[in-house]
Amino acid sequence: MLPDLLAAAAGLGLGLSLIVAIGSQNAFVLRQGLRRQRVGAVVVVCVLSDVALIAAGVAGAGAVVREHPAVLLAVRVAGAAFLVVYGVLAARRALAPHALEEGGDPGPASLGAAVATALALTWLNPHVYLDTVVLLGSIAQSHPGRQWWFAAGAAVASTVWFTALGYGAALLRPLFARPGAWRVLDVGIALVMFALAASLLLAAG
Repeated sequence: MLPDLLAAAAGLGLGLSLIVAIGSQNAFVLRQGLRRQRVGAVVVVCVLSDVALIAAGVAGAGAVVREHPAVLLAVRVAGAAFLVVYGVLAARRALAPHALEEGGDPGPASLGAAVATALALTWLNPHVYLDTVVLLGSIAQSHPGRQWWFAAGAAVASTVWFTALGYGAALLRPLFARPGAWRVLDVGIALVMFALAASLLLAAG
């Protein structure tokens, strides 16, 4: 039982180290949490997506991705395009005066739009595939016979992180009572999106 728990702990630690970073997915979850809009649905989409990708990696999909670079190239280009669009929207919110008001442009308010955005930010992001399918899937194989314990630990890491980020964002609401704070957040989100898009295009070149 102890080796199983150690494998799960390794998956938990690696999962947290990969997911706790500034990225498009985290930025979106944070913003939804601050606005208190569709937080539960967004968290569920992100968690289930990560669990599916981790399971695919442990099951061996990482080898398929490595053997078909054209697939990863297509995802890089599509992901970069989406990130540019999302970055432009964030920049527009920061620059437009009405976007800083509580009743202004909050982003995807409807359930369908929020879920679609969360899915796109997850499944059109090649970094997600590299982190979950390729890296986690490969390292899981270093725990022979206990790969799924490792995967369970990584899945718990995603669940804990996205839940804490989405619902813990409410603790920052007093700070974001000032319109200027929303401007700073959206500028930061735009810069992150543009930087990620550039890195994807450079890697694809």
